[in-house]
Formats: sequence, C-alpha cells, structure tokens
Amino acid sequence: MIDQLKIIGQYLLPKKLLSRLLGKLAAAQAGKLTTFLIKKFIKKFNVDMSEAKYSDPDHFTTFNDFFTRELKQDARQIIIGEDNLALPVDGCISQMGDIKEGRIFQAKGHDFSLRELLGGRDDVAAPFDNGLFSTIYLAPKDYHRIHMPITGKLEQMIFIPGDLFSVNPLTAQNVPNLFARNERAVAIFSTAVGPMAMVLVGATIVASIETVWAGTLTANTDKEIQYWDYKNQNITLEKGAEMGRFKLGSTVVALFPKESIHFAEDLQADSVTRLGELFANKI
Repeated sequence: MIDQLKIIGQYLLPKKLLSRLLGKLAAAQAGKLTTFLIKKFIKKFNVDMSEAKYSDPDHFTTFNDFFTRELKQDARQIIIGEDNLALPVDGCISQMGDIKEGRIFQAKGHDFSLRELLGGRDDVAAPFDNGLFSTIYLAPKDYHRIHMPITGKLEQMIFIPGDLFSVNPLTAQNVPNLFARNERAVAIFSTAVGPMAMVLVGATIVASIETVWAGTLTANTDKEIQYWDYKNQNITLEKGAEMGRFKLGSTVVALFPKESIHFAEDLQADSVTRLGELFANKI
C-alpha cells in the first residue's frame, strides 16, 4: 500500500518545479546551511567520504560540489587490456542483456523502445538493433561521475526533454516506459567494438546533466529534441576518462551492437558495480 502511494505521489508531484527549486538550493553557496545539509546527507545515506579527494564537508562551497566530488587518485583502478571494457560508474545493475525486436527490458512486465530512448530516429537506433544493453542505477550515496568503458571518438549527442520521475528500483518496477520518458542525454561514440551509446537519464531533483565537452545540458524554450554533430571534431576520450556527471543522481544505459561484446560473467541484475572493474570483453 505504501509503495502504491509513493508511485501515485510521483504522478501528482510537480516534479520539474521541485527539481528547479532544489537545483537552485544545491547550487547556492549557503555557508553553514550548505555544510549542514551535506553532513545530514552523508549520515542519512552512509556516504563513504574516505574515498573522496576532499573528505571534509567544510571543503565544499555548494551541495553540487559535494555531490559531484572527485575520488582520490588511487581510489579506483581501470582494468587494463584493449579487449576489456571497464564499468563506467559506481552503482547497481538494474537490468542487462539482449535488445529484442527493438525493445529493452526494464522490469517484470515492463520494457521500452530502443528507438524512443534514443530520440526517435531510425538511423540512430539501427546500429543497436538486436544488440546489448546494461542499465546501471546510481544511488544517492554513490560517486556521480560517469567514465568511459572503452576509448571512443564522439560522433553525436542528442538531448531529449521529458519527465523527471525517480529512477529508483521501485519506480522502475511500476512506471511504464520510464527510461524512454524521462529527460536524457545520448552520446554516441565510435569505438573498437563498433558504435556505443551512453544514455544519461535524468530524474526527480536531478539539477542537471553535464558532459565534459558541452557542459550543462538544458531543454530549449520549445522543449524540442536537440542534436549535435561532432563527426568533424576530434573529441576522443580514453577508457576510464570522465565523460559526464549527474547533479543529484540517476541512471546510465549503455548500448552496444550485436555480437560486439559479451558482458562479464559475474554481472547480472542487482550486481553492485564499481568504476573501472571488468564490464565486458570484446568479441
């Protein structure tokens, strides 16, 4: 009953207004209030600050600075080997597997359209038909920077305005089409395993999605899908390099072509992920 009320509340909640308001608070240099909120957050979500480059809450001038905190240089090791792909984030695998007939599994009783996830264009979706996907959820306690699983050259980016439902496991199990209805940024790279899509999905109170090449992404006044073509620019990111970040957390969906990789044998739904460890192997 409580879970049902939580889901109903998400449909009724003014999610975008709430996200904007909390986003302003998260970006504010509010002195002692900022420090107070950070300490409360660390305690509530049991955040491991021993791995952070700066572990003292007083160091951070805004909540966003804390939330997107850097790790210590040796906190994560990126798996070596050209045929080994690295996990892109700390988090938990929601689902992973094959893309079947243009549909991606979300949770029991729910799947969503590959084409819709990527903004509705057949030419963008086609390379991933019958390919593979992995959906990784970042909890509030997690490190919220996203890194490259494999070296890749940026080809294009798509920003798709949408809803801002929560993306926690309860919502994924109960809100149809969740990841293809929420606001999201799609980055397409050419790699040694073929094209790779990294889809950064927004959520309730996510103040913004950022990429290292374009900064903060926001919807335009017409709420239209936005496209950027980078084919003539040499933007190449090495395996393990940061590609983007979430302010207040969300989900990453990674897409690969058919018969390009096989995921690590010990990974499955509900597996905890740790940035840099083995994600997949090139076929």
